[in-house]
Amino acid sequence: MKLILSLSLAFVVIPLLCCSRAAERPFLREYDVLRSFPPGRLAALASGDVPDAKGLTGSNRENGSWLEAGPQRGSCRGVVAAVAAGDLERADRCWRGIEVAFAHQRADGGFEAETRANGDSARPYGAAVETAFFFLQELGRAVLVIRQSPHEAHFKQRIEELEPKMRRACDFILGGYDTILANSSKAVNRIFIAAKAFGLCGKVLGDERYLEACRKLVAVGLNLRDKEGVFIEHGGRDSSYNVVSILFGQVLALHVPLPELEAAFPAAVAWQLTKIKESGEVDVTGNTRTGVGKEKSYTGQPKNVNTNEVIYALTLYGTIHHDAAALAAADRVFKFYRGH
Repeated sequence: MKLILSLSLAFVVIPLLCCSRAAERPFLREYDVLRSFPPGRLAALASGDVPDAKGLTGSNRENGSWLEAGPQRGSCRGVVAAVAAGDLERADRCWRGIEVAFAHQRADGGFEAETRANGDSARPYGAAVETAFFFLQELGRAVLVIRQSPHEAHFKQRIEELEPKMRRACDFILGGYDTILANSSKAVNRIFIAAKAFGLCGKVLGDERYLEACRKLVAVGLNLRDKEGVFIEHGGRDSSYNVVSILFGQVLALHVPLPELEAAFPAAVAWQLTKIKESGEVDVTGNTRTGVGKEKSYTGQPKNVNTNEVIYALTLYGTIHHDAAALAAADRVFKFYRGH
């Protein structure tokens, strides 16, 4: 906590004058925003999120067997994209990944974990909390988007059966709140991911305890910006993880009123746009984490830019705020990395 307090004092508060547009936007539903994406965009971003025959997604699928809960968030993204497209057959296939995740839930609300390819594991308590909130942040979102759609009745019984399990998982991560602060304050995007888990699941379950944890984490995350409003990662700027903070923060703020968080996006987006080349390539010069060989992924390979998140965040921001520059940048990145 001393670290967080000292960091918060070290950063200059960003003036809100430039951010009033974000704070004053009309109420929007994520379901409607997603359906306003450029044709084919959402489907392309979710193309890798359908579970395999075992119900596995992400690094669980790559591993060929269960590793931990976090990678199953891909199945939740798949549900969101399928529901937005009105493709219930695909949505049902993606829902299978959610069922598989909860088949691995422990009695304490956390999830079973095995050893990753890089030798690490989500078995230790702090890591167990982290992998759980990585999964829950997309699960809560999926349920909320379903409830906003015309397809709620299709999922009603499944969601009702899921809610007690979701509550146990949320209680598990709430019990680990201090580990989130201790382990994620150098990587602010994880602070927002945890806040999203608490906020969206709190709204699903109608539980103020989780919503309060969400608001507290958002306040911490907002203090982890530099003087120009860029979200810091490992002491500096990163053109991948800054946009991850923008993405998860935006989705959270679509469901939970957080005007102070929305007021932070324009400055962070403005810097992000300077990192998108005319070609659409994301500039990694000076990055503290990705694209420069400083960190390794679960598989032991160097971490690269999360291009899907760059495209998603800028498309989302541009759609919400009618921002032509953000939408144009998203189009360039999409074309460069996906050839469309």
